[in-house]
Amino acid sequence: MHFNELGLSASILKALKAKGYEEPTPIQAQAIPLVLEQNDLLGIAQTGTGKTAAFTLPIIEIIQTFDAPNLKYRYIRALILTPTRELAIQIDDNLKEYSKYTDIRHTAIYGGVKQHKQVRELEKGVHILVATPGRLLDLINQGYVDLQDLKIFVLDEADRMLDMGFIHDIKKLVKILPEERQSLFFSATMPENILQLSKSILHQPKKVEVLSKTNTADTVDQYVYHTDRQKKVDLLHHIISEKGLYQVLVFTRTKHGADKLARKLGKMDYRVSSIHGNKTQAQRQKSLKNFKENKVDILVATDIAARGIDIAKLGCVVNFDIPNEAESYVHRIGRSGRAGEDGMAISLCEPEELAFLKQINKLVKNSITVVEEHPYPSTTKPMTTQEKKEWNRKKQERRNSFFANRNKKSGDRRNHGKKKDRSQNERSNGEQSKDKSSSERKNKSKKSDNRSDKGRNEGSQNRPPHRKKKKKYQGGRNKRG
Repeated sequence: MHFNELGLSASILKALKAKGYEEPTPIQAQAIPLVLEQNDLLGIAQTGTGKTAAFTLPIIEIIQTFDAPNLKYRYIRALILTPTRELAIQIDDNLKEYSKYTDIRHTAIYGGVKQHKQVRELEKGVHILVATPGRLLDLINQGYVDLQDLKIFVLDEADRMLDMGFIHDIKKLVKILPEERQSLFFSATMPENILQLSKSILHQPKKVEVLSKTNTADTVDQYVYHTDRQKKVDLLHHIISEKGLYQVLVFTRTKHGADKLARKLGKMDYRVSSIHGNKTQAQRQKSLKNFKENKVDILVATDIAARGIDIAKLGCVVNFDIPNEAESYVHRIGRSGRAGEDGMAISLCEPEELAFLKQINKLVKNSITVVEEHPYPSTTKPMTTQEKKEWNRKKQERRNSFFANRNKKSGDRRNHGKKKDRSQNERSNGEQSKDKSSSERKNKSKKSDNRSDKGRNEGSQNRPPHRKKKKKYQGGRNKRG
């Protein structure tokens, strides 16, 4: 099947040809006709299968077909809701490519940056709006977003939306949306809570499920190395060097762990960057850009921050920490082997993560190859319940000690700053008092001078007028000798 068989216009086909796309992926081939027929849709497809184009292409087609005479008015006709800033930017970039030969206007709004530029774009008018929940509700409350003319609502990455706690924002938003609309749900996974939510939003939806949620992409080779926690960094260095990997996406469980690993790898002369929720939008975009342009060898990321990473030929994904949710493993390794390209997924498993690995093997039907021969094998056994409790207690103590010392240092710096400010204030107050006393002395002297001048003036006024003194007779012609 080719794209020209799906009912898309010549302008969209021209844009797809410019991108080098000829044949639709399975999710695109099934979803696009259903969306064009204006059905509500529940789409389940794993990452890397092209589900973004499965809803953006028919949206562009519907808007330019049904609103052709009114495109110049630029009302918001479609809303695409995403969980992260990175994913919003990625979808907006795709819209730019697909709609470049049309009059469709679009923009993305998201938090983490100032709203001025986004508001300016909204004031110009857009047909398609890509948004994250928080910023969208904020701008709606400020009166910058009007959804009364909305025709299509898309909820992308619905499972991650709920994981990130956006359920209440979604419910608020649904109450604002027009009742007569077309709603589309697309997600890499579809747990039970998403199905329950879809029943309250979708109306007689068509369901498209390209791959079962237990399957991973066939183009990704999966390997696991058993090792100990303290050996993981050295093992990762060994794997990268041995296989000659140059562009590696490494997943960690926590934000602190991502920064810590990035620092250690940086000391090994790798060009490393990290992205997670504590990074600013500018920092995250810069890291992603450098990684895509091969200016960075290794990108360390958490699960949430990695949503929206779309690199066509990403060679390798490494699970430095085994995810505690099996479905997160499927999503992680889906970053590699996209669009039919070959990929590789490597997992470093310590004894305490064996339970997580067992769940993953059950989900992916034991398609992970165990690598036995490597220089950093595991030499410890999993901790007992009591040992794990003790280890967690000591870990918490170290954590508390770290934050206590950090707070103490910051407190000392604040106190030092306060003392410095106090001494400066005292000096300034002393100088002010000196200035005040000197000014008072000057004023007193001026007053005394004024009084003396006044006295002299009054005395001169009271004196009688000046009389010329008669000169004494000094003798003359009649003086006798």
